[in-house]
Amino acid sequence: MKKILLAGGFAIVGTQAAYAVDMQAGEWTVSVGGIVNAYYTAVNCSDDVVGGTALAGRALGCGGQGSRTTIGNGLLPNGLITSVKSKQGEYDVAGTIGIMAHTATDSAIAANSGVDVRQAFFSFGNADLGTLKLGRDYGIFGSGAILGDMTLLGAGAPVQATQRGRVALGHIGAGYSYLGTYGQIAYSSPTSAGFKVDAALVSPVSADAAGTGAGSTPQVQAQLSYSQDGLKTWFGAKTQKFNTSSLAGEYRMSGFEIGGSYTAGALGVLANVQTGKGLGILSEGDQGDIRTTDYLLQATYKTSDKLKLGASYGISRNKEDTTGLRSNSNITLGSYYALTKSVTLVGEIGQTRSKAVDGTTARMNGVSLGGILFF
Repeated sequence: MKKILLAGGFAIVGTQAAYAVDMQAGEWTVSVGGIVNAYYTAVNCSDDVVGGTALAGRALGCGGQGSRTTIGNGLLPNGLITSVKSKQGEYDVAGTIGIMAHTATDSAIAANSGVDVRQAFFSFGNADLGTLKLGRDYGIFGSGAILGDMTLLGAGAPVQATQRGRVALGHIGAGYSYLGTYGQIAYSSPTSAGFKVDAALVSPVSADAAGTGAGSTPQVQAQLSYSQDGLKTWFGAKTQKFNTSSLAGEYRMSGFEIGGSYTAGALGVLANVQTGKGLGILSEGDQGDIRTTDYLLQATYKTSDKLKLGASYGISRNKEDTTGLRSNSNITLGSYYALTKSVTLVGEIGQTRSKAVDGTTARMNGVSLGGILFF
């Protein structure tokens, strides 16, 4: 079964057969593949008001209305991914460019020009030395959680404010922090006895939408992982100093993560925990210097070769009270049916909750129906 390379340099393996078109041009193998998906989502929100980035509130969850529908992307965007590889002397040389686009807009006549080049990198290395990657790609921290999230093939939390013009959130901000896209220099070690090390120097990012607060030195991310006989475990960390954030002055973002997944026959389970300061909800530092702890729990069961059922729960909980937001959580029940080797049909229902420090709770009930194609 082939792999399709997605954002962040990781691959979805075993979820769908991805039949990229391979062409030989001299010493180069050129592969062209991609993703296309669309989901009908319908949500309704309670009248309760919660401060901060409340994913279940009317403003974000329902796009400023009491209820709303969208036909747009799930957690994954549409994408066209082109890669090249070659064996040159002692080195395996490769490059990837991934161009992403969204489906839903608020206009039937305006140009849908929101193109997102998430990947543009090259790499070189070999089985003895490991691989060095240079360019733009997704980060390391958080990749284990989002890779294992069953809603990667669906929508998860169908937050309307992000699905229109971008994507749904899965468990982003309600179970794990987003892994982000960065300019980076990254190293992946050879796998030895099931163990592998990934580490990266990452271009520092801003702490808020105004573009302020970026550090003067690189962000650092690293992960130690182990994989053997259906078991996968990982431990990760990242850190960056924010210099002049308008939210909290100077502070250091620091995060730690531990997680694992296990597959035994038809049953699959996953657990992941993240904790740290400045991890944010939708992006790093978007809450300032607040300590957050994220939990994700999931179980899936394949009733046949084609149908997989699953339940996932995630919560992101703030320790401090400065934004008025205590937590965002989401529970999703999903059904994933492999219609063909390339097409999966998806149905999900779920509830997202945002809780204030005073106990007030906003609720967003949602349903998602649609499908995804890998080619």
